[in-house]
Amino acid sequence: MTASAMVAEFDDVAGWTADAVEQLGVRHAIPAACRGSASPAALAWLAEACELATGMRLLDVGAGVGGPAAWAAERFGVRPILLEPMPTARRAAQRLFGFPVIAADGRRIPLRAGSVDAAWCLGVLCTVRDKAAVLGEIHRVLKPGASLGLSVVVARRPQTLLAPDGNLFPTEDELTALLAEAGFDLLEQVDQPKGAPLSWARRVEQVAAVVATRHQGHPAYALAARQGERFARLFAAGQIATRLVHAVSRPA
Repeated sequence: MTASAMVAEFDDVAGWTADAVEQLGVRHAIPAACRGSASPAALAWLAEACELATGMRLLDVGAGVGGPAAWAAERFGVRPILLEPMPTARRAAQRLFGFPVIAADGRRIPLRAGSVDAAWCLGVLCTVRDKAAVLGEIHRVLKPGASLGLSVVVARRPQTLLAPDGNLFPTEDELTALLAEAGFDLLEQVDQPKGAPLSWARRVEQVAAVVATRHQGHPAYALAARQGERFARLFAAGQIATRLVHAVSRPA
C-alpha cells in the first residue's frame, strides 16, 4: 500500500502533469511542476536565504518534475542538477525543462565531494526513513559553507498521528538535531507562506483539471487524491506544518 501510494503520488501523477502541460502550454509548466512542494513566496524566501546567483550549481534532491529548479534557473540563473529516483518523474522533468536528471535517491548521490554550490530538498525528508543518510550525503557534496534550503513537513508534537502512507514527519527538535549531526549549522527557519498569486493558482488548477478529466478513473489517481486529503486534514487540525529552513555546511 505504501509503495503504491508513493508511486501514484510522485510518479504516475508526474507523467500525467507533463502531458497536461504539453496540452495547455509552457506557461503552465513551472506552477504545475511545483504543485505540492512550493509556492512563489516560498521559493523566493529559499532563493534569497541561499543567496542564489548566476552560474551556481544548484542540486535539487528529490526534484520531482523539476518546477522549483526551473523557477530558480529562470529567475536567478543557476545551473540546476536534478536528483530523482522515480522514472516517470525524471522523464517528465526532462520533457518539460531539459535539465540534467540523475537517477538516484538522496542516500547515495553520485557526485564528487564538495562539487555543489547550493542544494535544495523540498517536501522530501518526510518521505524518507533514513533522514540522517540523506542529509549526510547532501553535506558531502556541498562545498564548505554552502547553503542548504529545505521545505519540511514537521509534526507539532512527537508522532502519535496517523501519517499519510510513506511519510514520517520529524518534529522541529528532531530536525534540528539531524541537521547538526549531519554537519550543518541551522541559520533560520520560518513557516512556509500560504497561498499563491491567482495567476499561479489558476494555472495549477487548469493542469489539475486536465489530469482529473483524463485519469480520475485510474486507481493511481484515487491513491494520490487520498494522500492529499489526509495531508489536508492534518494541516487543518494543526498537527503538522511546513517549515522553510536555511542551513549552511560546516567544513568536514
